[in-house]
Amino acid sequence: MAKTIGVPSGDLRSNGIVTDATTHWNLDTMKLIDLAVARGEGFLSAHGALVTETGERTGRSPNDKFIVDEESTNQDVNWGDVNISTDLATFERMKAQVINYLSERDSLFVQDLYCGAEESEALPIRVINQNAWHNAFARNMFVRPSAEQLVEHQPQFTVYHAPHFEAADETLNSQCFVIVNYAAGEVIIGGTRYAGEIKKSIFSVMNLILPKKGILPMHCSANTTGENTAIFFGLSGTGKTTLSADPNRALIGDDEHGWGSNGIFNFEGGCYAKLINLSEEDEPEIFGTTKRKGTVLENIVVDGDGVPDFFDTSKTQNTRGSYPIEFIDNRTADSKGGHPQNVIFLTCDAFGVLPPISRLTPSQAAYHFISGYTAKVAGTEIGVTEPQATFSACFGEPFMPMHPGVYADLLSSKMAEYGATAWLINTGWSGGAYGVGSRMKIRYTRAMLNAALDGDLDGVEYVVDGRFGFEIPTSCPGVPDEILIPRGTWEDGEAFDATADKLAAMFNANFERYAAGVSDEVNAAAPQM
Repeated sequence: MAKTIGVPSGDLRSNGIVTDATTHWNLDTMKLIDLAVARGEGFLSAHGALVTETGERTGRSPNDKFIVDEESTNQDVNWGDVNISTDLATFERMKAQVINYLSERDSLFVQDLYCGAEESEALPIRVINQNAWHNAFARNMFVRPSAEQLVEHQPQFTVYHAPHFEAADETLNSQCFVIVNYAAGEVIIGGTRYAGEIKKSIFSVMNLILPKKGILPMHCSANTTGENTAIFFGLSGTGKTTLSADPNRALIGDDEHGWGSNGIFNFEGGCYAKLINLSEEDEPEIFGTTKRKGTVLENIVVDGDGVPDFFDTSKTQNTRGSYPIEFIDNRTADSKGGHPQNVIFLTCDAFGVLPPISRLTPSQAAYHFISGYTAKVAGTEIGVTEPQATFSACFGEPFMPMHPGVYADLLSSKMAEYGATAWLINTGWSGGAYGVGSRMKIRYTRAMLNAALDGDLDGVEYVVDGRFGFEIPTSCPGVPDEILIPRGTWEDGEAFDATADKLAAMFNANFERYAAGVSDEVNAAAPQM
């Protein structure tokens, strides 16, 4: 039997792994970081955070993610380019190779954890890693059991993580693979060191399990005053993490939540913040986590003194930091909140067309939730010379196994039941598209957000946007009136109209693939040309 260190919770033979290697069970993050440094997997920054690199793959590999097509779930999955099917034979073949590979390692690292802070819905998981730093990441990101819970822990899903094993299988798209088998309760990952694949694979699992219980799984951040809860949807770069970190509101979580009968609960035990252009002035709490041992910094450039440079994107724009949620002082103790009064959709509109804040009807909320819009700016990718629209259903399409209409219906029903208001906030450009206009000042965005959350926009005058149909306030405390109506910020009104029509057409073209799966009311919420 393998030698065990830490708190043993069974052995690996039941997982098919037979090894004489040292198996490290449920070590705390600090010990794992020391081991990672000793093993040459990374080094400590000047402030003690672990600095690591993920090699060629610095983000998710969506074309290499598969779901096993099997009887128990195949009618639930929205198969296509996002949810790509593979057969059981391929899974079993690749699993055998992964297990054989792991069995030959000199050390393995195991964590028994939970996904979900709501005790009745917490999914017991086991994560088996080749690297100490990936095991530290898993321990940061999932809910850590108490000693009593650990004794009773029986994993319902196991993640086999072999980042240095590269596939040579003609049925796969590359040497990288992430394969989820719902019936077996297993995930296998190989060929990528990007740590986000570990947590996102289990997020995808929750997104299939919870809707069947009437619980809405969400790719969102959330915060609360105790009496007033808000959730924030948004794709990367829209401000989801930044805007939910508010000194006057306690953080529930920054990325993945469920909305059940008791309110909002975090899936995670930590945060995985994007650190590009991080500054102490704009995001002091997140900046503070990068100075603590226990934080894992991915693909961050440091200077000769070991001080991170968050403005250096020479390795990737997708620089990341993983840290336990306890590193945020202003948070809820139990990672839960009440039913939200406000639902915020964040977009970074590089076309400069959408208003900085607008109020949505329930049908418009469902439409924009399914659309999941933001825009890439010119220059962020080779060949991108003008803004490009990006749509990701439910603001997390790669992790949503079911049809987006399922999640939209759940959102609509919960908003109606608990009286929540939906807002669309544009953190992108004003006065013109990227390259002409300027990005909305974060202090104005915070002022508009706070006004919405505090009810200060309830009694102001609104105008209806003739193209998109949502309501735009004509005044907001702490914000100049002239920036609220986007057409008025452009020097050339005709150029605005042409750009707005172009964006509206993009919305309509994107929504065609979902139209058959939603109600007439939601289809009617589309932009009018």
